[in-house]
Amino acid sequence: MHLPTALGVCLVTLGTCLIAQADPSPAPEGYIAVRNLDYAGQDNPRQKLDLYLPEKPPGKLLPLIAYIHGGGWEGGTKDDAGVTLHFIKQGGYAGASIGYRLTNEAHWPSQVYDVKAALRWLKSHAKDHGIDPDRIALFGISAGGHLVSLLGTSYGVKELEGDVGKAGDSVRPVCIANFCGPANFLTFYGKGSVIDADKPNSAIAKLFGGPMSKHLEEARAASPVTYVTKDDPPFLHMHGTADTLVPYAQAEEFDAALDKAGVSSTLLTGKDAPHVFFSKDLIDKMQTFFDKHLQGKPGDVKQGPVAAK
Repeated sequence: MHLPTALGVCLVTLGTCLIAQADPSPAPEGYIAVRNLDYAGQDNPRQKLDLYLPEKPPGKLLPLIAYIHGGGWEGGTKDDAGVTLHFIKQGGYAGASIGYRLTNEAHWPSQVYDVKAALRWLKSHAKDHGIDPDRIALFGISAGGHLVSLLGTSYGVKELEGDVGKAGDSVRPVCIANFCGPANFLTFYGKGSVIDADKPNSAIAKLFGGPMSKHLEEARAASPVTYVTKDDPPFLHMHGTADTLVPYAQAEEFDAALDKAGVSSTLLTGKDAPHVFFSKDLIDKMQTFFDKHLQGKPGDVKQGPVAAK
């Protein structure tokens, strides 16, 4: 299988954007892109999303895979929808790529307020675009993995809904694909990350507006593990054991917490793999996960190793 050229997204990490996306990701063959839809009503370029829809409406409402980009909450852009476009093309889905305010503009909890508002917008406008409002899956990488995980566990947590965009009910995604996202900021220390959350220029300190040791309540509130309940949607985690930005222990902790709560959670482990990695094996397993939960297709993704390249 030829991996999509938009995999430049794979190199967007918690620390920096290693590849700049000069132009928005082109729509896959047979799709059109509807760009810069304003979910917040503020005409802020960061508070917009792109939709990828079939050129020929299929005559039925389609499931949606919504992607949230990485970049350490300080970089990245919705313009690089990356491998998400492969998943929507293969599965016949609609797709979305969501932007959000970065830390040079706003600190936590602005980021989760934005993506929650985007999810409410997608649900309320779904049928206008041929999308099934009850079949929305989320996929995020790195900082985006953190945000989609938080959206997965914090359904109904009013203090995280914010006041961005139009008010509405919290939205529960059908399933979550979390690629190396932080799960518990309070257990970052001593777990192998090169990020020093107390250094003012670190991605985590920028997120919270200062050294994390002085923002422990914010760190707890921003951690997806804080809100785990038995009602959370199925999760698929992908993480490399050699990740020096977000330690592999974060994925183990999150997976264990979900499992203890009785939530379907599967951890795919890339042995000796870095912060972000892709392979045909991994992409095939992710496609199976989406197809099962969005279309009810047979297939299971088993916990365990996954090829790293």
